[in-house]
Amino acid sequence: MRDIETREDLDTIMRSFYENLLADDSINYLFTDVAKVNLEEHFPILIDFWHSMLFGSQTYKANAMQPHIDLARKSKLTKNHFKTWLGYLFESIDAHHEGILAHTMKARAQNIAGLMEHKVGAN
Repeated sequence: MRDIETREDLDTIMRSFYENLLADDSINYLFTDVAKVNLEEHFPILIDFWHSMLFGSQTYKANAMQPHIDLARKSKLTKNHFKTWLGYLFESIDAHHEGILAHTMKARAQNIAGLMEHKVGAN
């Protein structure tokens, strides 16, 4: 298995990740009922974010934290939500890639989740 190399690799990871998230009733409502995410519009944003994180491309220009703070104002986010989110992301990365950037993506996701948990007061 090869490492993450392209935007297409990130797209594959994100689609696998969201397929798993949306099949899980413990968390899917946050995306479907609360945030009402249009995934086809959201995927390019997610890919820009992760491309910036992994390749330094600076394709992502927004504030990633604010939408999550706004979401937490609408529906409480718990540590279990973050644990589930990370579990599915790690599973999706591991199903498709291995290597330094795959490891980096998981480490950065872990750090982001920890910061978000703190910012939204997850318990």
